[in-house]
Amino acid sequence: MSVDGENLVDWAAFTQARSELGAGFVRILGYFQEDGIKSVEVIEAAMRAGNAAALVLPAHTLKGEAHQFGAEPLAMAAERIETIARSCVETRDTPDAALTDVVGLRQLFEQTLALLQREANPLVERRQGFGKRALTGMH
Repeated sequence: MSVDGENLVDWAAFTQARSELGAGFVRILGYFQEDGIKSVEVIEAAMRAGNAAALVLPAHTLKGEAHQFGAEPLAMAAERIETIARSCVETRDTPDAALTDVVGLRQLFEQTLALLQREANPLVERRQGFGKRALTGMH
């Protein structure tokens, strides 16, 4: 699951989330980190156990939180895992079809989180300021 680092985040959605969440943005990004780490761990354990039902909730949670920050490739991977898991629960099958997504999930999450945290850091150079004027921070 190789995705170009700059394509891991929809920066317009990220900027909108930052604006909407205001002062709580960094705290909520921290929750995303904590929840994401737990979700990835539970997804990996459920996959090892062949337990489709145990994949559904953490994949669903990861999907929603990733969407909130514009992390679309991560959200899509989590959605594929969730969809496969739900189908397997209905058919009483093992979630083998989710293996490729589950195997790449941790790396995708970690790369995405690193980008989000880098961009959330108030000291990093910003892509674009108000209007067309570029803002630069201290390094």
